[in-house]
Amino acid sequence: QVQLVESGGGLVQSGGSLRLSCAISGRTFDIYLRGWYRQAPGKERELVASITTDDRRTYLDSLGGRFTISTDNTKDTVYLQMNNLRPEDTAIYYCGVNSYGSTFRNPDYWGQGTQVTVSP
Repeated sequence: QVQLVESGGGLVQSGGSLRLSCAISGRTFDIYLRGWYRQAPGKERELVASITTDDRRTYLDSLGGRFTISTDNTKDTVYLQMNNLRPEDTAIYYCGVNSYGSTFRNPDYWGQGTQVTVSP
């Protein structure tokens, strides 16, 4: 089992920055991919950014380079640095991970989510 706990969400003005953190515990040695997802009201959950154990990163195309995903040296904490935030970034942000044996259709484990609200 793997446990994920997100933190760092909040209310910020348009143009501001936030850094989200996701603390990962449990069978962390079996994790291949760590990702951040978001779900805005009335919309489907979408992948924002992901990073593999060999540091390959992917990002949602529409972000325009404003967000950066990273991990600490142990890879047991994954961060999402969000700069130049816009009201359309308002959503619940979730941390999700996949194990090496995953089908990768969806994360194998999810965190509880953290709310990010960007005011105009």
